[in-house]
Amino acid sequence: MTPPNTDTAPILILGASGKTGRRVAARLRQQGIAIREARRPAFDWQQPETWPAMLHGARAAYIAFAPDLAAPGAIDTMADFARQAALAGLQHLVLLSGRGEPEAEACEQLVQRAGPAWTILRASWFMQNFSEEFLRDAIRQGAVPLPLDGVREPFIDAEDIAEVAVAALLDPARHASQLYELTGPALLSFPGAVAAIGTMLQRDIAYIKVPMEEYFQAMAAQGIPADYAALVRYLFTTVLDGRNENLADGVQRALGRPPRDFTAFGTAAAEAGAWKA
Repeated sequence: MTPPNTDTAPILILGASGKTGRRVAARLRQQGIAIREARRPAFDWQQPETWPAMLHGARAAYIAFAPDLAAPGAIDTMADFARQAALAGLQHLVLLSGRGEPEAEACEQLVQRAGPAWTILRASWFMQNFSEEFLRDAIRQGAVPLPLDGVREPFIDAEDIAEVAVAALLDPARHASQLYELTGPALLSFPGAVAAIGTMLQRDIAYIKVPMEEYFQAMAAQGIPADYAALVRYLFTTVLDGRNENLADGVQRALGRPPRDFTAFGTAAAEAGAWKA
């Protein structure tokens, strides 16, 4: 059965508490768009029985899968969800995908074949990983230990991802059947990013290259869940092998402007107090 999804029906935000989801939700709310924010326990990727109530009556969905489309079981889960979304009558699916992740590309294909119109946003490491959760406390403390060195990443501002997602959700005629590779305007190594933040803050922030196994032993000692540590290991050893060491024009194509650079991100994060002790 297909419900009467109209332009006044809500847009479903999956991952509404995540880095991009909460930004997408905020932008839509500011424009007076009806939204439905999916959070636990009302929505759980591991409990398909929670999906129908969220999907019912929605016209479109922004899909940010947690913890990552490369996680075990994500492909099967996405296949089931895309099928349910089509049966519920959603008209447009906007999927946040992982750049350089074969598993994520498999999920993209499932969404593309599901039936509703689709837009794929393929991105890699967010600039906000330096200012929210992952590396924020290490930067505050003045030393960032990572098992990474010279590989350069086209870090992307989560604000740009959210802006592209909103554009796609509100103008599906223009953005349907588009795959946008979203990168920042420059390649930057992790040591280079940490040094840039130190310059902005006028503080010495050390970058400490640690052996890979030592890094994950430290994660285990800190009580980091094994499944999360395994995902981080995959990203560090597989995705961060240089495969994404190139720039793409997705932000320019979607929004008609260049992506924000790392300095603009860092300045805004510092002014917001992200790295205050």
